[in-house]
Amino acid sequence: MVRLFKQYIPVSFFALAFAEFGLFVFSIYLGVAIRFGGTIPTEPKLEPLYINGLVFAGVLLTCMSAMGLYQRRFRHAIAGMFLRLISAFFVAFVSITLVYYAFPAIFIGRGAMAASFAVAFILVVVVRIIFVNTLDQNTLKRRILVLGAGEQAGQISQNLRRNTDQRGFVVVGYVHVRGEHDVVDENLIIRPDESLLKTAMQLQIEEIVIAVGERRRKTFPVQDLLDCKLSGIDVVDLLTFFEREVGKIKLDVLNPSWLIFSDGFNQSELIDWRKRAFDLIVGVLLLLVTWPAMLLVAIAIKFEGGGRGPVLFKQVRVGQHWKLFTAYKFRSMRINAEKDGNAQWAQENDSRVTRVGEFIRKVRLDELPQIFNVLKGDMSFVGPRPERPEFVIQLSKEIPYYTERHRVKPGITGWAQVCYPYGASERDALEKLQYDLYYIKNYSVFLDFVVILQTAHEVFWGKGGR
Repeated sequence: MVRLFKQYIPVSFFALAFAEFGLFVFSIYLGVAIRFGGTIPTEPKLEPLYINGLVFAGVLLTCMSAMGLYQRRFRHAIAGMFLRLISAFFVAFVSITLVYYAFPAIFIGRGAMAASFAVAFILVVVVRIIFVNTLDQNTLKRRILVLGAGEQAGQISQNLRRNTDQRGFVVVGYVHVRGEHDVVDENLIIRPDESLLKTAMQLQIEEIVIAVGERRRKTFPVQDLLDCKLSGIDVVDLLTFFEREVGKIKLDVLNPSWLIFSDGFNQSELIDWRKRAFDLIVGVLLLLVTWPAMLLVAIAIKFEGGGRGPVLFKQVRVGQHWKLFTAYKFRSMRINAEKDGNAQWAQENDSRVTRVGEFIRKVRLDELPQIFNVLKGDMSFVGPRPERPEFVIQLSKEIPYYTERHRVKPGITGWAQVCYPYGASERDALEKLQYDLYYIKNYSVFLDFVVILQTAHEVFWGKGGR
């Protein structure tokens, strides 16, 4: 793993992005050479050519990220990968055309651009096929030894059972600890006759994950773990392991001391100012791009309702520090959808949703008026989903640490929204809280940018809306 801006990135994916960026830059040079018969012209408009290459590579890499091609749990077959590559290259072609229109000095010509795109596509397909065929080889994965074979250790096999969940590591075995009832696969349980360090050395272990329910027992091997740590073997607890591998904070093994002593959860005026500047920039840009769509949605809502009923739906939500505010959305349900006055979760195939509402919910257009909430300062562009006071009161009683999600501003989109499907139950709220806590703990502008790219991916492929 490489930790960049508080985010854990597998070395394999980091190397893939770096290699493809270099290939995209190279594609510009090769495309220009192909267009001009094997030589690169020296006209002023083509110098320096590396600027074209950097722009070309940056746009392509961003579009591929937005299509989900750098997601750690990408589970699509070769055909799905081809479809996403084609979509990414199409969006990149449109984007680069707009860039050339805005900055004509760096335009390399239609023929050279077409050749560059063709070269880039061929190269990235070859690299991706090689990458997919080598990614799941255990020789490239980090070798993990789990200390414990009981309930906590069993969560690793239960929550990370798919091959795509284990692309960065392989569990070599689970070490039995006296006093615990083993629940994992018996074939993977290790009962060492020698010290933990010798066992780890023999198995070529690179990391030990502590998954023991009770660490205050005399049988807890403190000295053995210290020997492993000082011998170059990484030692991490189960919470940190899940945080790194899944991108969420597991509530069922969370304790207050971990929250207090772990890194992250930083709040300061500088962070608030940086976050606010990011929100204003993205909010204004998004408003400039989406106002035609917003106008069309407003007309469609009025037309479907025969001119009756409001276009906007206003609802009280809970914001930062539990402050109430009015959130704006396009109305997607019929008038008086909650005529009995009781708050209701939105369900799949909800009969209250109108035909226009069904469409705008699917592609997230109903959320666009919340841009004004962002500009007002009630919301952030990225953050936990704002909930209604009735649900907050109910969930705060049932779910531990639920109130902590209100330490930051709610967002139009968020880490929980892109990592977990639409939630409409207490269980879903608990699952999403684990992602919200991860976001609050590891906030950075880089993470906001990642969330925005993944949101574009969700919208483009019609996922998550209800």
